[in-house]
Amino acid sequence: MPGEIQFGTVKELKEGKLVVIDGEPCRVVGIDLAKTGKHGSSKARVEAISLFTGNKKTLLKPSDATCEIPIIEKKAVQVVAITGDTMQLMDLQTFESFEMPIPDEYKGKIVQGGELEIQDVMGKKLLSRVK
Repeated sequence: MPGEIQFGTVKELKEGKLVVIDGEPCRVVGIDLAKTGKHGSSKARVEAISLFTGNKKTLLKPSDATCEIPIIEKKAVQVVAITGDTMQLMDLQTFESFEMPIPDEYKGKIVQGGELEIQDVMGKKLLSRVK
């Protein structure tokens, strides 16, 4: 279901995978593992970029600690109308309609009646590509 998360361990994370840091879904861009010392388990430093804001986030935890991994649902939508910097979209499976702002990198590429692919991540929608 959209908006849900699953759990995994920090040592299972790899570059390009998703993780939740400070309540935001982020894409992992780097992982540093410190070796096990005399005081317990190895530590992990996970560098990630937020999917929605683009801000850099850092997660510091023991490598065997639990972390949250967001579940992504991809949907095909059709552009019903474009008004200024917002677009009205309709889900092609449920016929639900909703509005989204047009991201700067897609301005001029989106046309009325065209199809897009969006990702539903933790209850928020993110435009992933123009079909």
